[in-house]
Amino acid sequence: MVATVRPRRSVLYVPGSNARALEKARTLPADALILDLEDAVAPDAKAAARQGILDALAVGGYGRREILVRVNGLDGEWGHDDIAAIAKSGADAILLPKIEGAEMVREAEALMVACDAPPEMAIWCMIETPLGVLHAEEIAWGSSRLGGLVMGTSDLAKDLHCLHTPDRLPLAASLSLCILAARAHGLAILDGVHLDLDDDEGFAASCGQGLAFGFDGKTLIHPRTIDTANAVFAPSADELDWSERIIAAHAEAAERGQGVVVVDGRLVESLHVENARRILGLAAMITELESASG
Repeated sequence: MVATVRPRRSVLYVPGSNARALEKARTLPADALILDLEDAVAPDAKAAARQGILDALAVGGYGRREILVRVNGLDGEWGHDDIAAIAKSGADAILLPKIEGAEMVREAEALMVACDAPPEMAIWCMIETPLGVLHAEEIAWGSSRLGGLVMGTSDLAKDLHCLHTPDRLPLAASLSLCILAARAHGLAILDGVHLDLDDDEGFAASCGQGLAFGFDGKTLIHPRTIDTANAVFAPSADELDWSERIIAAHAEAAERGQGVVVVDGRLVESLHVENARRILGLAAMITELESASG
């Protein structure tokens, strides 16, 4: 797997057919961008959108933001040409839509290799159908290029005939299965979008729930939601303080030959220290990314 650990708190979809949005994305505080050739682009604009993304990536200026390009499915008329074009564009990853099995991943990988995609270019997979959820573990092991999974909760809810409830309980089993598959194979995983742009409170709650589930961040459909996602998915000051304290306390206990220590009445073992180091490392990467983005 080519999964890398980096901030992915906010991941904004940017329509490839919207030149103004491609330009504005260079200045937004999103951790990552999904330049979209699929759902956000009308059929008669697909070819122009592809060229627009290629031109934007050639110009650059996106800083250290992670760049994924969502291509069209390989079962349609645009997917093969999308991958052939994006393979050498300089994007960090190709995002495949509606993946339902490992064979679909391997087909895309073979095309990337044939088109001389660099070895470090990752494959990400949208999980947005019932079959995709049921085959999530197989998909997560489908290629050495796999970098992560992205939940397509709108399409998934449509296929499940379930409701978009505030607690997302109808989707809980599907979300958990995909998180299990991602973590079992060392992959990143991103939560689906929140559709109601006027529901600030609901969006913040959805981000908090995604964090509680174990997602790395939230996919977004509007720039105005970036700051909230960044705040929710970043380690809090209390988390950072606690992490530093338990690392220090555990190190002192280890010097005394003890494997566990009690801090503020809570038992601390090596597994807690490992997670504390992950949190501090993420915070350091966020600081570095934000500094580089100006």
